Amino acid sequence: MFYGALVWDPWLIVSQIVCLQCLYYLTLGLFMAILVGTRVSRLSLMYFFDFSTLTASTVTGWCAIVSFLLSSLTGAGYLLYLIERAKKCLDFSATLYIIHLFICIIYGGWPSSITWWVVNITGLALMSLLGEWLCIRRELREIPITRLRSNV
Repeated sequence: MFYGALVWDPWLIVSQIVCLQCLYYLTLGLFMAILVGTRVSRLSLMYFFDFSTLTASTVTGWCAIVSFLLSSLTGAGYLLYLIERAKKCLDFSATLYIIHLFICIIYGGWPSSITWWVVNITGLALMSLLGEWLCIRRELREIPITRLRSNV
């Protein structure tokens, strides 16, 4: 990808947002199935979008919190491969969490739990900062230059 030319492609941006959102929820579902699904009789969307399930007073709540934080860490890896630019990581991470907030509001109302806000803001910070760090490391790698003629 050539980064010098500024081309605004809204279809690319929307497809990156949709892809990132889907991968985030797939990863969250995997972690929820492993950590929370073993503790409850029936795993539902409530654990994804209802703020009352993120509580530090139960073991199941802690498993849900860990699932969200692990999804944020893997989301940083998705940023590395989908977005590829360090300066865009915060934008895409914030967009993901704003969309998640809207879905949570539609599903269960305004999140009134302080734990929900702490977990999601921490997840946003983890995802954007680790994603930026990974992208910067990739951008600063040496470019291999091959010789045009070999030594004889």
